Amino acid sequence: MKEIQVKVFDNDLEKAMRILKKKIQNDGLFKRLKLKKSYEKPSEHKRRKQREASRRRRITASRYR
Repeated sequence: MKEIQVKVFDNDLEKAMRILKKKIQNDGLFKRLKLKKSYEKPSEHKRRKQREASRRRRITASRYR
């Protein structure tokens, strides 16, 4: 797990919180916490992994067109 840091300039806490939230969201931490919150059946896990893989393939294919 990598360390996430945000520097606060001029006591602007609101801006720092927005930046932190965006960094956490881009890192995928919210998604991992949501998945760990409840039990996921093996069939659902397999289906989710397949959906994620197909999404990655679509994104990669669109980059090389």
